[in-house]
Amino acid sequence: MPGLQAEQNTMSNEAIHPGRLVMVDIQGKQLDAATADFLREHRIRAVCLFRKNLGTEEEVRRLTRELREVMGPDALIGLDQEGGSVVRATFLPQPPSAMALGASGDAALAREVGAAVARGLRGIGINWNFAPVADINNNPANPVIAERSFSESADEVTRLAGAWMRGSLDEGVACCIKHFPGHGDTHVDSHLDLPTVEKSRAELDALELRPFKALCTPDATGRVAAPSVMTAHIVYPLIDPDHPATLSARILGGILREEWGYDGVVITDALMMKAIADRYGYARAAELAINAGADLILAQGSLAEQAQSLRALHDALARGVLSEARVAQAAARIDALARAYPVDHADYAAAQRAADDALMRRAWAAGLTALRGAQAPALDAPLRVLVQDEVPTDGVSEAGPTGAQVRALFAAHRDVEVVALADISALDWMQLPRDGRFTVLASTHRARYGAEAAGWRPDLHLVLWNPFQALDVSAPTLVSWGYADGALAAIEAWLQGRSAAAGHAPVALG
Repeated sequence: MPGLQAEQNTMSNEAIHPGRLVMVDIQGKQLDAATADFLREHRIRAVCLFRKNLGTEEEVRRLTRELREVMGPDALIGLDQEGGSVVRATFLPQPPSAMALGASGDAALAREVGAAVARGLRGIGINWNFAPVADINNNPANPVIAERSFSESADEVTRLAGAWMRGSLDEGVACCIKHFPGHGDTHVDSHLDLPTVEKSRAELDALELRPFKALCTPDATGRVAAPSVMTAHIVYPLIDPDHPATLSARILGGILREEWGYDGVVITDALMMKAIADRYGYARAAELAINAGADLILAQGSLAEQAQSLRALHDALARGVLSEARVAQAAARIDALARAYPVDHADYAAAQRAADDALMRRAWAAGLTALRGAQAPALDAPLRVLVQDEVPTDGVSEAGPTGAQVRALFAAHRDVEVVALADISALDWMQLPRDGRFTVLASTHRARYGAEAAGWRPDLHLVLWNPFQALDVSAPTLVSWGYADGALAAIEAWLQGRSAAAGHAPVALG
């Protein structure tokens, strides 16, 4: 960025340095010299890590120590460790999805899980977790939220997300409720396009906004407000027809800041997502977001792409369209967050890790849910198991369970024939032999089924990921709400008759 550093050096007040309002990502598992220089040069003190950055546990600790050294004591190092399919540090005890906790209905358990997640993250130098999800998933066609939401009920989302949040804060890791003002009733993934929600303010107040309002405001009982909120790249045309929430002064500045008085950190979802990048570009989006009421923009990409956001904020200051007071206010909020939740690399003792792993497995088991009279097949019954062998990551979620993991669930059964498919949706039900075998369909991918599944009639449907697949196949169904080790262990125990499925679906599944 020729000339930018010289221009920035004329700004003597550190509080109005634009680099303080930008969170970036990095390219590898190590901090290379060019990236370290970029962070120092532009006074960036916030980095978001993704799966591409995570090697071994020790490599991650080394990386976060280096980042902390480069960015200083007010460093913010963030990660998505929601639970379920959205976990980046897969070497830590694997937390249940929000909907698995919703199926258990146990707020105390949700708080314990939030605390355990925080303990693991703190040990690897993460002080900001982009969780929990406060979206209400009341749309079965939602392609990106589903089991990431606690429930279709506003009260349950508020209760369980609030408990999870308090657990995280108890253990010294900042959390971030998302995606304000609500991503639950969309049929488009904002990573790919710009969703629209045609709801009035009254309708949003009655449902989507309720958890956010409750969790963003303290109450007389001493409930602490969420320390940070992440925005949604969604247009609500009946409130602001011109801008998605991330860039909307009516939504961020009006509802969240002015009406509710929220004074925590507001961070944008990634500006490189197509919902924003394809329409506004990095530069214009950065300026609009900060002016709308966001404090920190998430600017992923190459150093050159990240530099576009930095230049945009600097130029907006120079032109007077972004005030020094607004930048100083945002920087002060970010300072307060970093100082309240410092990077500390606390020791994660082996005994505590083992206890947390047991907790996660107990929580997964508590959410296991049987629908339509689902019962496990006898161990000596001849079985046919239909499964897709590989489900690659979509960039948001981790890779789905493999065919080998599904086969292992039936290790105690004596006669199992596995039909492995490259694409489960291409299954031709009429070609299956009519030989009396008990047929199990294992759904291991996120996408909903279409019309092709209308005639499928398995004896048991195992839904290992998107719970709304239970609506697509008319069969006795076991829903695990996810596919981490604890979920698979709970399924295996149920199949072997060693445990019950006592969960209750927190969304309507027919």
